[in-house]
Amino acid sequence: VEDLKVLRSVGIGTFQVFQETYNRKLYGQMHPSWSVKGDYDWRVTCFHRCLEAGVDDVGFGVLYGLCDWRYELLATVMHARDLERWFNIGPHTLSFPRLEPASGTRVPEESPFLIDDRTFQRILVIARLAIPYTGMIVTARESPESRNAVLDHGITQIDCSSNIAIKGYSDFLSESHQDKERQQFMLGDNRTIDEMVRYLASRGTITSFCTAGYRCGRTGGCIMDALKTGREGKFCKINAVLTFREWLDDFASPETRRLGLKLIDSELEAIKAWLPKFYPSVIKQYEATVRGERDLFF
Repeated sequence: VEDLKVLRSVGIGTFQVFQETYNRKLYGQMHPSWSVKGDYDWRVTCFHRCLEAGVDDVGFGVLYGLCDWRYELLATVMHARDLERWFNIGPHTLSFPRLEPASGTRVPEESPFLIDDRTFQRILVIARLAIPYTGMIVTARESPESRNAVLDHGITQIDCSSNIAIKGYSDFLSESHQDKERQQFMLGDNRTIDEMVRYLASRGTITSFCTAGYRCGRTGGCIMDALKTGREGKFCKINAVLTFREWLDDFASPETRRLGLKLIDSELEAIKAWLPKFYPSVIKQYEATVRGERDLFF
């Protein structure tokens, strides 16, 4: 707890630890007692220590394909409810990685618990219904087809241009995020940020680059209450428009910018209908962003 208080003091955002499997016997087989992850009880209670230390937001994850998905999902939900019982704070995010081939092991090919795309979609829907306030992450492990298919299943966060090579982000000599000598596994979706944003815009989905919550104190118990009551959605929609316009002007390709600006028009109309009294303040910030001011948020 004292070590985690140090992380809290230097401004850590979301503290993520992936349990990988809640099955105690299987966990022991995957993580021998002498290894860094070898203590099941210590790992499964890490979020309790984290929240006790004052870190506001925590992120869960199991590796689907190691064990029966029903057991893993049920355990994830019960883990979340236990944290709510003790701290009134559940997971800020849930991640849903699937077991992928990796060098040095046959587990990904031999596991009897591998899941197909339909089951994966079912897991996401159940998780969204069971923990409706949490952010849900589907990573670039998935293929483009798989990620496209689950965007309407409650997913709120995705990654693009990810670098999974060991030391990939710190070693600037490595030009490829698919460094075959150092990558941990094969990525399924290699679309760039611009390509992904353009695809999302083409289907009428706005991309938010907002990080306002961390800078204005909407974290921990504060954001949990806002998420559970739906109030956070008002801030998210507005800040999504502001940050999206900033990104379009600074980084987007011409075609992505064209689609994005068209989408912003419809989002502003929705905000005007939803929050008519607040709309003038939104437009004031939006016009400031268009003029070149940066890092504006509500």
